[in-house]
Amino acid sequence: MSETVQPVIRVEHLVKHFPLRNSKDVVHAVNDVSFEVYPRETLALVGETGSGKTTIGRCVLKLLQATSGQIIFKGQDVTSFNDKQFRPFRSRIQLVFQEPYDSLNPRWTINRILDENLKLEGRLNSQQRKARVLELLDLTRLGHNILDKYPHELTGGEQQRVGIARAISTKPDLVVLDEPTSALDISVRAEIINLLRDLQHETGIAYIFISHDLTAVKEISHRVAILYLGEIVELAPNPAIFDYQLHPYGQALLASVLFPDPDQKFGAAVLEDEIPSPVHLPSGCHLHPRCPFALPICATTWPPPKEYPNHRIAACHRAHEFLPTTLALAQPIPTRGMTEQQLATLEGSVLKSGT
Repeated sequence: MSETVQPVIRVEHLVKHFPLRNSKDVVHAVNDVSFEVYPRETLALVGETGSGKTTIGRCVLKLLQATSGQIIFKGQDVTSFNDKQFRPFRSRIQLVFQEPYDSLNPRWTINRILDENLKLEGRLNSQQRKARVLELLDLTRLGHNILDKYPHELTGGEQQRVGIARAISTKPDLVVLDEPTSALDISVRAEIINLLRDLQHETGIAYIFISHDLTAVKEISHRVAILYLGEIVELAPNPAIFDYQLHPYGQALLASVLFPDPDQKFGAAVLEDEIPSPVHLPSGCHLHPRCPFALPICATTWPPPKEYPNHRIAACHRAHEFLPTTLALAQPIPTRGMTEQQLATLEGSVLKSGT
């Protein structure tokens, strides 16, 4: 039997609240979120604006301090680390921003932008840093002739490649990609997705991919976590999550996207009204005021997440009713962990779906 692979990062019961000024109320941005990300894996976080995707990413990066819960990176609990304690981990967890131009210093050349990250890390001398910068340009398919250029002299796609090169410059274990393709043209998006997949294959890096773009998510992710009001309501492997959804919110979210496949069918869940305020969350299941399948229990009792066939997790009292008839009912969530064979199966299914 294959040995269990240790995750790069494990998030346990993460909660993040933002206090409101001159009030005892708080914004419930993230509510009891748990997941893990493994080497060579891409976990996508999807959901509408306000679902908590970016807040989770910022907590993982320690740009925000979690209200409660645990963040365990490479086996070490870094949840309560301050900036000084977390500094040695900065080079191992990196970020690619949504707006490529805004993330680059307009006064610096590309050479200085890439060299600065390496200089801050402090492991390489000047000659080694020069060699690493050239290697980064090759890895991200950028010409060496851009070294003396400034960000405004590059295209949007080239700027984002520089952002990716900067993120991987210190050979991190994890990169958080915050809407990395949303500001780019369609054709450039495909190039960036292909680049990210190639880099992952070559280096074994893990990604947390935050995006509204479900077509990009379908191409790059190994697993997809669907968030609603700061909670993961469904988590499943790709492409299984796109075949059928066990949560009404997942059904409605995917039904709202036009994939370039006229034969692709999605659930008929249509949500009513507007998303509730994250300050005053509904009781029970937070979706019940909008859900066409809500039962009386949904208004009073929060549905605990359960595991279903094919490594799916869903938090819905009626999730079993959305299963294909050939599959069994839910089981309690087992001890988390994934074998090398399971990881290889996940990676293979995504590569096959992306061809």
